[in-house]
Amino acid sequence: MVKTFFSILVVASILIVGSIYEHTFIKRQFDEFNQVLTVLYEKIDDETATQDDVYAVQKNWLSKKKVLHIFIPHNEIKEIDLWLSESATLVRDKEWKDAISKIEVLIELSEQIPKTFVLSFENIL
Repeated sequence: MVKTFFSILVVASILIVGSIYEHTFIKRQFDEFNQVLTVLYEKIDDETATQDDVYAVQKNWLSKKKVLHIFIPHNEIKEIDLWLSESATLVRDKEWKDAISKIEVLIELSEQIPKTFVLSFENIL
């Protein structure tokens, strides 16, 4: 009986610590990505951005998504890839209004995706 109770406590502790680590890690990755996107947003808003600026953001995202594939659904990663690719083309063509709307969506995604991994009542049900 004591062994069983102790085993349950150990497993529950591992799950709690693991979920806290997962949330913290994902939040940190998306906070860093959000900062990069904010800089790009400001450049696009000033109409000084180049396609290389978007490629730098893509490179940053590629380094993060290698690890994020472990934690988040591939559809969400694919969605970010798509918005970034579209942004690069729009910046290249100097379609600032459309490019800025794409970056706004990316900023929103980088804020909303980590919220789906918070250990909360609405995420459990």
